[in-house]
Amino acid sequence: MQHKKKTRFQKITMVAIWLMLIAMLGSLIFGAIASLGVM
Repeated sequence: MQHKKKTRFQKITMVAIWLMLIAMLGSLIFGAIASLGVM
């Protein structure tokens, strides 16, 4: 019972995790630029 192919659920979860990571990084960078711009 070796599954080489990834299931649809696994693909969706991977995409969701990547989107969350990118969103977190983007918000951190945006916050840093915004704080620099305010000062």
